[in-house]
Amino acid sequence: MLGLSVIALIFPLLTRSGRLRTKQYWSVVLLWLSGVRVSHSGEPLRNGPVLWVVNHVSWLDIFAVNTVRAVVFIAKSEIRQWPLLGWLARGAGSIFIERASRHAVQKVGREMQEIFELEQVVGLFPEGTTSQGYDLLPFYANLFEPARRANVPIQPVALLFFHHDKRSDFAAFVGEENLIQNLWKVLGGTGIRIEVEFLAPIWVPDGQPAPARAALGARAHQVLREVVLRR
Repeated sequence: MLGLSVIALIFPLLTRSGRLRTKQYWSVVLLWLSGVRVSHSGEPLRNGPVLWVVNHVSWLDIFAVNTVRAVVFIAKSEIRQWPLLGWLARGAGSIFIERASRHAVQKVGREMQEIFELEQVVGLFPEGTTSQGYDLLPFYANLFEPARRANVPIQPVALLFFHHDKRSDFAAFVGEENLIQNLWKVLGGTGIRIEVEFLAPIWVPDGQPAPARAALGARAHQVLREVVLRR
């Protein structure tokens, strides 16, 4: 409710940079209130436009990545209907994709381009859904194309979940569990930690043509999977 109040009452008064700072700060506060610790490793690209390619485990993922730099995430349209979290996602400027629409990728691509032109970060979950976090699902590479065309760096980001210092799927939002059940479990639990590991970019504009989107997707999958399996 505090987050919704910030979006409704404070966001309209802020500049774009102020909104970004507020979103980053709010993510830190939300995770603290939820009893979730976050640690970081690697070297995130902190300036200019970038596509962060992230493995997907939980609704916590967006907030964990936002603690480093405010990100505009691409999310499935169903999230708009989630209580509280859906409202927060809308207010924070998420890009929603209608997966049943034939023109969804083109529409989202145009929105991504607008975000890149504002020198901001777009966050992509190329698996398209959550997993338990021990391995990666296949990637959908279509949304690598807007970053490729815009000559924007592409950096993989690995999320590793721990419960009482052991790798765990305790917080994973998977299977038949609904959002309320998962919220109840996560907010009622203790000892959850998320490690956000920034890997070396798989593509940085260098004057040469970018690899095909399928090749970029395959490379991102490979380097992320090495980290997820290793740990």
